[in-house]
Amino acid sequence: MSEEVKNIETKSETVNIDIDELFNGAPSAEGITLPQEEPSKPSIFQKKDDVDMSFTDPEKTVEETVEETVEEPQEEVAETPVVEQETEDVLDNIDVEDNQETFKKSSKKNTSYVFQKLIEKEMIVPFDDDKNLEEYSVKDWEELIEANMQEVANKVRRETPKQFFESLPQELQIAARYVAEGGTDMKGLFQTLASVEEKRSLDIKNERDQEIIIKDYLSATGYGTEDEIDEEIELWKDLGKLEQQATKFKPKLDKMQEKVVARKLQEQEHKRLQQEEASKQYMGNVYNTLKNGHLGDIKLNRKTQSMLYNGLVSPSFPSVTGKNTNLLGHLLEKYQFVEPNYTLIAEALWLLSDPGGYKNKIMEKGAQQSVAKTVRKLKTEQGNNTGSSLGIQKAEEEAAKVQRKRKIPRSNNIFKRF
Repeated sequence: MSEEVKNIETKSETVNIDIDELFNGAPSAEGITLPQEEPSKPSIFQKKDDVDMSFTDPEKTVEETVEETVEEPQEEVAETPVVEQETEDVLDNIDVEDNQETFKKSSKKNTSYVFQKLIEKEMIVPFDDDKNLEEYSVKDWEELIEANMQEVANKVRRETPKQFFESLPQELQIAARYVAEGGTDMKGLFQTLASVEEKRSLDIKNERDQEIIIKDYLSATGYGTEDEIDEEIELWKDLGKLEQQATKFKPKLDKMQEKVVARKLQEQEHKRLQQEEASKQYMGNVYNTLKNGHLGDIKLNRKTQSMLYNGLVSPSFPSVTGKNTNLLGHLLEKYQFVEPNYTLIAEALWLLSDPGGYKNKIMEKGAQQSVAKTVRKLKTEQGNNTGSSLGIQKAEEEAAKVQRKRKIPRSNNIFKRF
């Protein structure tokens, strides 16, 4: 066989080949699906991939942590081209004013809702106006809170004394009422209370207490003399009826003792009412005395009139007794103890004890001073008149003397006829 030999012409060209571009779309090991391999046993230094350490990141929220924990099926997502936009353009597209207004409305609505719930639960007392809570401003909320805090403080001040009073024993409650009504005989009060308590604590099972109960009751009811009561007690003792009689008399005796305390409080209440009436009459009498602007024959100006009235009716000055007193009492104590002036105190006592005699003496002294003043004045005028007369006489004498010495010069007229 003969072979034909063909001549093949070839050309050689220089070509630049980009290897990265050439193999970019070529399949590689990453694109091959392989069976899932069993994970190798991790060492103690190897952190598991599924360990949640998000709690150590303070900036990561709970919602982000939950979203990362939930596994979602992976889907191929086409890459979205990133569009670069300047920050200023983005901010310009946001309506800041609308967002602020929406936030304010939402905040105000939430605040009114919270306060409405507190009012419904009676934890806060609302104002007595008809203004809607949603229309309240920040200042309105502040005033409401301050008013409620003040109301709580006032309630505590009102109820604390009452609660304290109710927590006291009955004897101290009685004593507190007694003092509140102006009572001062504390020794007598506590003696009465001690006697009442002693009678209340008597035991009807004790023979000695039985005798005391019967004797006190019969004495209080006027049963008879002491000897007659003792005979009656002995008779009941012999009959074995002592406890029976004591049981019968004990409740009555307790009621009688309670009446004793009530009567003492009633007496103090009567005294207090009398003092109030006397005080009212005193203030009325002082007013009627000064209202015309005259104190006897002496006319008073407004300032003096007001000073005298307030000084007599207003107990605004501390006293050595521990209570307040009026200006009169204050001045008496001042010039007796603080700034002693016994001459002034003696004059005040003289005026109060003998007003007529003191005023006559003052008038007599004033008349004497007036006479002395008149005498001095007359003497002064007489002296002035005497000096004046002597001066005039001397002036006349000097004038006469001058007149006698004066001479008219002779005329030297040459034409005078002889």
